[in-house]
Amino acid sequence: MVVTETTDSRSTGPGRSGDGAETGLLGRPDDGIPTRLLVLGLAHDDGRVHGPELYRVAQQCNISIETVRSCMRRLVNEGLFERTGEGREAVFAATEEGKAALGVTAARHVLAYAQDAAGRGWDRRWRLAQFAIPESRRIDRDRLRNHLITLGGAQLQPGIYVSPHRWESEVLDDAERLGIAGYLTQLSTDDLNIGGITDPREIARRLWDLDEVSARYTEFIHTYEGVPTELERMRERKEMLSESDFLPGVLHIAIRFNDCFVADPLLPPELLPKPWPGRSARELLAKCRRIGVMARSDKTGPALFQVFDDAIAHLP
Repeated sequence: MVVTETTDSRSTGPGRSGDGAETGLLGRPDDGIPTRLLVLGLAHDDGRVHGPELYRVAQQCNISIETVRSCMRRLVNEGLFERTGEGREAVFAATEEGKAALGVTAARHVLAYAQDAAGRGWDRRWRLAQFAIPESRRIDRDRLRNHLITLGGAQLQPGIYVSPHRWESEVLDDAERLGIAGYLTQLSTDDLNIGGITDPREIARRLWDLDEVSARYTEFIHTYEGVPTELERMRERKEMLSESDFLPGVLHIAIRFNDCFVADPLLPPELLPKPWPGRSARELLAKCRRIGVMARSDKTGPALFQVFDDAIAHLP
């Protein structure tokens, strides 16, 4: 398949669309992402966020009650959660759209660690999704586009997205959920030519800003590489982390890691520069969490960002 010219030579990553619009469950960088990240990090396997846990953790992280309430109002208004109960005892249940978004996030973490462990993951085929959805369905069109970007897709031309991942069933499921499957066409090829470029790694560098993603991961590593050693020294001294230290620490490292992760299309290792810092960053995150949990004084406290641990647990 030959593509003579792409609309935007490199994708800005799963967190942003090609035109700079906000995408995904986290919203814009200036739209309360730390609070949203906290809320999503407290979601249980059934998609519920329990008010008592949410407000307790927010207090320990110095996030005001009004900020939390404002965030939850936005999530409810966006159709991602439904509230039952009042005040601090309220329970927020993810809607079908919210569950879908949470599921994509969890699946991306599993994919990342699985590819790291295997050292490979590509069958040398490119998957393309094309759609021409009328303006009357603009909201659903934007949601499908955002979903493609969240899955790591890059825009080739308006309405045409490409990925090296086996995303066919996920893309179709989302289109069917939105009621626009009739406008969707999918195909795959092992012969992609973009402006004369056919080498897979060169195509990847053209479509995705891997230098930017690499720089973010490298900064994350430099910031937190000393944390495991400090935590181990604490344990040797038989010191424990209080909730007022543990919970803000978990939130801060999650915020910094998320800044890397939302920009990462999670390309198979065969398409990445070597060495790739994403793998080292994920190993560092896992080590910080493992030792940090052991040093936590309240072992029965709320599980924050369990998605990281679940992803690692899925590995063989």
